[in-house]
Amino acid sequence: MPRFVTKTIHAYLDYPVAIALVAMPFILGLGASSPYALWLSVVTGIAAFVLTLLTDHHLGLFRVLPYSFHLAVDFAVGLVFLAAPLVLGLAGLDAAYYWVLGATVLLVVGLHKPQDAMVAAQ
Repeated sequence: MPRFVTKTIHAYLDYPVAIALVAMPFILGLGASSPYALWLSVVTGIAAFVLTLLTDHHLGLFRVLPYSFHLAVDFAVGLVFLAAPLVLGLAGLDAAYYWVLGATVLLVVGLHKPQDAMVAAQ
């Protein structure tokens, strides 16, 4: 599987994704099956925004957390999103939202181009 999501591409995705995680539950009207369906995304979006601010990449404002930690957190979020509908008893759009997001997050992390390969290619 070709890996093409570089650190730079990932950095550019982080801020809009964090904002979308906060906004989309309200736009889509999530929370029909549980209020957790609404708030899990909002809290995760706020945390993702802070994580991005603190990550050591060119768009990080404070750059105190290693990028590898950021990727590990993203991976964990993907797993949590995939499990959330089962654990929280979500159904319908609430469940679909988290399954699609969880799979997407794991796909992006899986398509991440390793740092060593990027350095060797330069």
